[in-house]
Amino acid sequence: MKRYELKNSQPPAVRKRKSKEKLRLSDWYLYLLLAIMYLPILIVILYSFNASKTSVIWGGFTLDWYGELFHDRSLLESLKNSVILALLSSSVAGIVGTLGAVGMARVQFRSKGMLEYLVLVPIMIPEIILGMVFMAFFSLLGLPFGMTTLVLGHSAFCVPYVYMQVKARLVGIDKSYAEAARDLGARERQVFFDITLPLIAPAILSGMLLSFAMSLDDVVISIFVAGARVSTLPVKIYTQLKTGVTPEINALCTLMLIVTVVLVLISQRLQRKKM
Repeated sequence: MKRYELKNSQPPAVRKRKSKEKLRLSDWYLYLLLAIMYLPILIVILYSFNASKTSVIWGGFTLDWYGELFHDRSLLESLKNSVILALLSSSVAGIVGTLGAVGMARVQFRSKGMLEYLVLVPIMIPEIILGMVFMAFFSLLGLPFGMTTLVLGHSAFCVPYVYMQVKARLVGIDKSYAEAARDLGARERQVFFDITLPLIAPAILSGMLLSFAMSLDDVVISIFVAGARVSTLPVKIYTQLKTGVTPEINALCTLMLIVTVVLVLISQRLQRKKM
């Protein structure tokens, strides 16, 4: 009580000044955190328009590096592989994750919580360990490293993103819709395609977009399971960084950043719609 009385005994001007000081400190901390996070990204975007080949000297504004980027056949081939890989991985993850979430929502057993935890393990394990596991497993099966192993590896860590989105959506769906359809004579297949699937469609698309973005940006797992014949865009960029950052790499990183941000924004908008 004494501390409370002393605190409230202070003049309003003193309390107001202290609250402003706290706000200023929190604001400066937030600005510092945002600068550490986004300043390197802004520098990469800025130097993608630099006319000079070196990142140390600013030689003026130009779009030439974007033009040279689209004439680089090796980078375009890597981009093509990454887009195909992301599409296939997100599609597989969408099917497996949706069926898994719907199936888990309909059953009840003792080890259900443990099984759901195992589904989320791929996104909790460090990527380098997951990549080594995939490499050893595919070698044991005798699968040739290439697009097949890449799709299998990427699909494995993309499934949890779809699973979590669909599972969260299923919790908010009124079960009376499906029960009413069954009472009217609809089969389970009709209930799923006519009622459940349209209701969870935004969640599926949102999870697939997140999976697409994660697959498009992956480096570590791709290095372990890509093989020598297939190269993805992130791996190509990583190998070229060993010889120095070129303006084409800055331009490519800028384009990839824009695509990733757009996909995340679309995913967030779909999440808001489903809620």
